Amino acid sequence: MSPSNFSNFLLVMALLVLHKRVTAQDGTIGYHGYERDALLALRKGFNNTFLDGNWTGIMCYMNDTPYWYGVQCLNGRVTGVTLESMKLTGGIKVDALVNLTQLITFSFKNNSISGNMMDFSYNRNLRNIDLSGNSFDGKISSSLVNLNSLEALQLQDNKLTGPIPGLNQPTLKTFNVSYNHLSGAIPETRALQSFGYSSYLGNENLCGPPTPTLCNTRNDVSESNGENSGDKSSNSSRFAAILVAVDVIVLVVILFLFIIYYKKYKNLKKEMKLKNLLPKDEEHDSRIAERTMVKKVPEGDQGKLVFIEGNHGVTFELDDLLRASAEGLGKGNFGNCYKAMLEGGQVVVVKRLRDLKPLNREEFMRQVRAIADQKHQNLLPPLAFYYSKDEKLFLYKFASHGNVFNRLHGDRDTRDRVPFRWSSRLAVARGVARALRHLHLNTRSQTTAPHGNLKSSNVLLDNENDEILVTDYGLTSLIALPIAAQRMVSYKSPEYQSHKRISKKSDIWSYGCLLLELVTGRIPSHSAPQGMNGVDLCGWVHRAVREEWTAEIFDTEIAVQRGANHGLLRLMQIAMRCCDKSPEKRPDISRVVAEVEEIKIGGDSEDEEYDYSSLERSLTDESLSASRSIVSGDDLR
Repeated sequence: MSPSNFSNFLLVMALLVLHKRVTAQDGTIGYHGYERDALLALRKGFNNTFLDGNWTGIMCYMNDTPYWYGVQCLNGRVTGVTLESMKLTGGIKVDALVNLTQLITFSFKNNSISGNMMDFSYNRNLRNIDLSGNSFDGKISSSLVNLNSLEALQLQDNKLTGPIPGLNQPTLKTFNVSYNHLSGAIPETRALQSFGYSSYLGNENLCGPPTPTLCNTRNDVSESNGENSGDKSSNSSRFAAILVAVDVIVLVVILFLFIIYYKKYKNLKKEMKLKNLLPKDEEHDSRIAERTMVKKVPEGDQGKLVFIEGNHGVTFELDDLLRASAEGLGKGNFGNCYKAMLEGGQVVVVKRLRDLKPLNREEFMRQVRAIADQKHQNLLPPLAFYYSKDEKLFLYKFASHGNVFNRLHGDRDTRDRVPFRWSSRLAVARGVARALRHLHLNTRSQTTAPHGNLKSSNVLLDNENDEILVTDYGLTSLIALPIAAQRMVSYKSPEYQSHKRISKKSDIWSYGCLLLELVTGRIPSHSAPQGMNGVDLCGWVHRAVREEWTAEIFDTEIAVQRGANHGLLRLMQIAMRCCDKSPEKRPDISRVVAEVEEIKIGGDSEDEEYDYSSLERSLTDESLSASRSIVSGDDLR
């Protein structure tokens, strides 16, 4: 070969190599192109806007970070596809993974994908498969048996049917097929038998260990093992007969024990009624005086009342409480409340706590003492507490004038209604703000709401001067999070609804809603008692200002009072800033206290009527413009 021909040959070879590298990078030739086509086929089946915009162009190159969301690569090959909780719908073809031969991880959990399972015959490197939380149906693919490196297989919460393949990989460490429609005997392989019953729950037609259901028909046995032995069938029949006999004996024993238990229960109930420990009519226990505040517990577990230091000398024994006459005060979010009148004339409120975290005695006492250590003239700490395995109680001082919710909304349609004056409502706003400031300044954590459940029914009025007392604070340390999220006011805030976060600013939002309740006389939707309809006050007030029907905002009971105009307007402005959707834009509690303290009560005569049209003009001027940035009611729901 001449030198010139040899040079041409080298040039051609170099161009071919360069072409191969470019086309490999572009993903249009070779296995890169096949893998890209496979992923694009998956994308097409989902019709997902995000994937349509993201899965374009170069997929991955060598060991660079992959360009496509959820795709993992190694040496330019696709080794993983992870698309979890993306609300994907549609289906995946059975042969969708044929060209993804280097897959190690394949996860589509928590979507809404339907159809039959994929064939994994060409994915011998697969280690982790998670298709849980979808709507896959049909049989579990038998190709899984040949995945020798399989470490995790999670197929729970689907609609899969048929038997479980005989998986026996020694590498299999995670396995779950619970809550499907699988049937037949669980294969007696070492791998599948190493997992507990929880891996098979929710499949009524599965039998054999580790489930408690025995396989007593030849069909069950043959479906799992392919055996039709006459000897095994005969043994199975004899075993089934023995099992039936045992079941009958067990049933008789259980029935006998139930009869004994029922008789003891009736005797115990009769004894408790004689001792005035149970109400005569249990069906009306929410409406009449109730006698029992502490369940009768076995000796040794009954414990004692533990009084908090500084309880003003109030002391008595648990037996005194059991003998006290009791009046039901209502059902709270975390337990019923009772007014107990002791023989010596003392009156206390007993709150039965439920839905608590699983705390032992020491943990419970530590949390209660932390609550009781919050000393302030506008806080109502517990007087005492009681802890046993079956009962947890808080005892409080009795507030003689009830709570702000009943004072504000009660007797509205009767002649017996005593007006709730502007001066009294402003006193409530001040007292609650001071109590909240004390809680906030004495709580270091920024990721919790120091009160957590601030609402008008948790603000009490005591003695002739209507002393303001805030109660039910600090319960987030005792209540289980799922229950707290359902029932506590702070968890209704915009930040928890959108980002599942609460903070001190969540209390500020609750306080703003309380102020709006005071000035409008309307019930907020997030704290309305059961059976009552509330209003999204932040959105409602904002809409009223925007649409200029402001005459309906303020409660007419106070709007007609001379001198209340300016104070009402200032209080509502503070409330709207506290209710801002963004926690960062809400004022801190010290600033709120300062502004509320500056508000004047008004003129000397509160009975003289005020010109309502001037109040409406005040609402529509520039003084309320700062509150126009507040979000609409729909955003706060």
